[in-house]
Formats: sequence, structure tokens, C-alpha cells
Amino acid sequence: MSTILLIDDDDQLRKSFTRILSQEKYRIVSASSGEEGIEIIREASPDMAVVDYRLPGMDGLETFKAIHRLDPKLPVVMMTAYGTTDTAINAIKEGVFDFILKPFDIPDMLNVIEKALETARFMRMPVDMNISAEQVSRETIIGQSQAMQDVYKTIGRVASTDATVLIRGESGTGKELVARAVYQYSDRADRPFQVINCVAIPDHLLESELFGYEKGAFTGAAYRKIGKVEQADSGTIFLDEIGDMPLNLQAKILRLLQDKRVERLGSTKPIPVDVRIIAATNRDLEAAMADDSFREDLYYRLKVVTIKLPPLREKLEDIPSLADYFISQYAGSQAKGNPGISDKAIQLLSNHAWPGNVREFANIIQKTLIFNRGGPIAADDIVLATDSQNEIIQANSENSEIIQLLQPMARRVLESNGPPDRFDVFMDSVARLFVREALAMTGGNRSKTAKLLGMSRPTLNAKIEKYRLSLDTVVNSDSSGNIHG
Repeated sequence: MSTILLIDDDDQLRKSFTRILSQEKYRIVSASSGEEGIEIIREASPDMAVVDYRLPGMDGLETFKAIHRLDPKLPVVMMTAYGTTDTAINAIKEGVFDFILKPFDIPDMLNVIEKALETARFMRMPVDMNISAEQVSRETIIGQSQAMQDVYKTIGRVASTDATVLIRGESGTGKELVARAVYQYSDRADRPFQVINCVAIPDHLLESELFGYEKGAFTGAAYRKIGKVEQADSGTIFLDEIGDMPLNLQAKILRLLQDKRVERLGSTKPIPVDVRIIAATNRDLEAAMADDSFREDLYYRLKVVTIKLPPLREKLEDIPSLADYFISQYAGSQAKGNPGISDKAIQLLSNHAWPGNVREFANIIQKTLIFNRGGPIAADDIVLATDSQNEIIQANSENSEIIQLLQPMARRVLESNGPPDRFDVFMDSVARLFVREALAMTGGNRSKTAKLLGMSRPTLNAKIEKYRLSLDTVVNSDSSGNIHG
């Protein structure tokens, strides 16, 4: 449960605020003055603070500065009835996370608080790499596979630089944890950090959220608003799901990367900013560029350093350590002892396709512990924990058939004196065959082929181009791969 410190000299407002936030499952501690609030921070270590601008004694801005000296990573939201004044705007530029106008709209107020708490979690919750399962109070990137070792090395090399980082991987692979690790190990770890989810914010609001606006820039713009990029000056901004960002905003992010300047909506005055960009996406950006939904120039600006997170199905050797970690974590949260896990259960987990990656894996382990009746987790417990009892068994059976077909070919390639990049060559050969056969089965119909393969049409188009597949040739080949004509 997150703890919120409320500093306001209005007794009635403190009571109302406490009632509202308590209903949202937050723990509230309150103070009637800045001096009292500072003492509470020393004793209670809240997750964020909400401070009134006008206070007796120390005013809100002085209180914020004192809080910032005491704990520079504590997000502070300021409440004010004077949002049009330069003082309130300057508070944002000093580092206040955001401000809420009185009288406030409850959903808007809760939204600001939720964002502040998310930022606090990013800045304050340490991210470790491959620690022991017993350290369950820490968030950890788990994995001893070569693919994960490469991820750790890249984080170590890039964290202390100012290089732009692009984190790529499917949903559930841990992109957020890697972004936090890069930030926390960087030289900017004690400076502002802003998180923008490009999918969660509607397109028409995303621009003002990023770059801010001037008073009168559009209907309803009653005061100047400082954008998150400007707030993050000297710090870091994390653009999550950047592959879904609208094209017009992609152009502005490109300008930010090139010129280190932003312009608020309704203004033509460039504002210099010094921010480091960390971006993440689960989209196939190459296919998006082919489909003209992602800018090629932005793509190359972002991928100064790319960290590619492997899906769980490509690092199955990490299943045992992941199981140990999540069993320890969830057993502790459920006040249970660690029951351990059987070899057969590990084998069953290792044969699952894991479309949801580590996130799906963690959910299944959590459910398994709920169903567990004592003793090591067994294969039957794993089956009971899935949404469909036959899901893993079916995937296990299908995977076994595929493995039996591909294993002899894989061994022949490995034992041959083939090219040094034989892994990529083998995988591309299999992928090319898979796409070609799907095209042949659908008579070259790209929409049907994309559906059959379980991918988007732009992704299919990119693969057809990558593998130089001729539709005329494909539809005249038989299922054995022989080409006629």
C-alpha cells in the first residue's frame, strides 16, 4: 500500500482528501504546515507528497525545496488555486511533479497521483540483475542464459553514457525493468525521471502531455502547462510503447533528439532541454517503417544502442531460476514457506510456448501457490493453475512434434562446416519456408496468409521482402517445396 503525505492547513480539505484517497486503498498521513510535513518525511518515508501552495510559515514552494533537499526522489504534487501565476509555473520548473487546481476534479486528481506514484516506483525501487531468490523484496531481472548475460553487459556499458537506448521485446519480457535499471545505474539517477506510456494516453492529449502548452493554445487551455519533457530537464524520459506514437509526434521527438529543444503548443519559442531518451516497444519497427507508420529517421536516431529482450521460449534454460525466484516471492507475500518444485513440473513449464512471456510465467506460479496443498509443486498443480487445464498439455504435445522434426536438421547444421552465422542462417531458412508454405496454402492471398501465420499484414509484407519471396513462384510450388516453373 502506497503512503501519501498531505500538507494543507485546511482541516476540512485534509479530511475530505483523506476519505477519498483511503477509498482508493492509499495510506494517508497529513500535516497542517510545511515544518510538520518535513518531520513526517523524516519519520514515515512516504511514497509521495501533496502540498498546498499557500501554507502558514513555510509556503508550498519553500516546503517543496526542503523536501527536495531531504529526498530528491520524492515526487511532490502541489495544490493551488493560483495556477495562472508565474510562481506556480516556476514550481514545475523547479521540479514539482505536477499541480492540481482547486477546486479539483477527483478523477483528474487521482490520475496525477497515480502517475506520481508510478514515477516514484521507477526512481526508488531498486532493480537488481540475477540476484538470489531469497532477496524477494527487490525487483530483479532474472536469467543466466547467454541471451540474458548479453542484456546485463549492455546495461552495464550503456548506463553511464548519455546514449539513447531502444529496448525491444514482446509484451511481458521485462522492458520496464530494463529501462529502470538503465536509469538507476546512470549518472542521472538523482535527477528527474518521467514516464510516458504512448498507448495509455489518447493521441490528442499525448502532445500536450509531452510538450506542454501556452495559455489560449486551444479551447480550455486556461493557463500555461509545462510538459513532461521540459520537467525532465537534466534527467531522463522513458517513452514506453513508442512504436504506437502518432506520426506527427514522432517528428517532434526526432527534433528533440536532433536539436535538444522543444516548443509548447501555441508557442514558436524553442526551449532548450537536456534529457536522455529511453524508449521501448513490442512492435516490429521494420514492418512499421515498411507500412509508413513509423519514421525511418526516428528509428535510426533511437537505436543508438538497442537492448533486445529474448522471449521466454528462447531462453528455456532460465525456467528453473525464474521458478525459484517467483515461488520465493509469492510464497513470502502469501505468508507461506517455499514448497519447492518438482523436476516434472519444471519440465512441463519448459515445454510451454509462453505467449505472455515472464509476466504469464509469474501469474501461473502465483496461481499454483494458491492451489498448492503442501509439498513441492507438482505437474498437476501447474495444470490446475492455468486458465485451461489442457492448454499446456496441448502446447507440450505440439512442441514435441515440432522438436522431433527439426532436431535432426539442427544437428546436421551444427555438425557441418557451415558459415559462422549458422544460427541466423538456419532460423532464416525455417522462417522463409514457413512463410512460403503459408502463402502457397492461401494461393498468395496476403490477408489470409497473415491470419494463418498469426501476424499483421505489414509484418508479413516485411518478411516477404526480407526473404525475397515471389508470389508467382510460391503459388506454383507444391507442398514438398519443389518449384514448377
